[in-house]
Amino acid sequence: MAKLLNLAIGTMLALGAAPAFASDEMASDEVAVAVEAAAATLAPNRFVWSDPGTAEPVTVVISVPLQRAFVYRGEALVAATAVSTGTDDKPTPTGIYPILQKAEKHRSNLYDASMPYMQRLTWDGIALHAGANPGFPASHGCIRLPTAFAKKLFEVTTLGTNVVVTDDVLMEARLNPELLRTDAMRANEAQFASLGD
Repeated sequence: MAKLLNLAIGTMLALGAAPAFASDEMASDEVAVAVEAAAATLAPNRFVWSDPGTAEPVTVVISVPLQRAFVYRGEALVAATAVSTGTDDKPTPTGIYPILQKAEKHRSNLYDASMPYMQRLTWDGIALHAGANPGFPASHGCIRLPTAFAKKLFEVTTLGTNVVVTDDVLMEARLNPELLRTDAMRANEAQFASLGD
């Protein structure tokens, strides 16, 4: 089964297609591992998508050093894509961001540029959106996605969906819950724990 799955992923990636896997054909862990393997070799403007569309929440993780976005459904990796983040002069800020606004058709008033499938992360102009994806940092701070991937992502997220932007080099089949914990949360927990002493 794994050999067949890897062959199918490789063929679809070579053709630029986005594979979709039936969730009842294999366990979510097997799908997550297959997506993780495919993500390691993605070329610019390529992606893998295997979201079963369950009711579990979606979390998006952006690894700036890898120039990759990972989509988790619950804790399982279901999609990955090559991205283009901000340059050294205009870096993409790291942190945990809820999606604040969504617009299928959006135009940047700052750069007079089209930003299809825009999902705003900050009120000062950082967003996920479809755009040029050369395989290296090339934006003014936004996270550019391949258009077909941006459309799929737009359809599965809601306002408030968590997007984690990190400087960590990570590519994991299971979502690490520590990525969703802020320094303030950790400090509060430590302070609360010290009250018991």
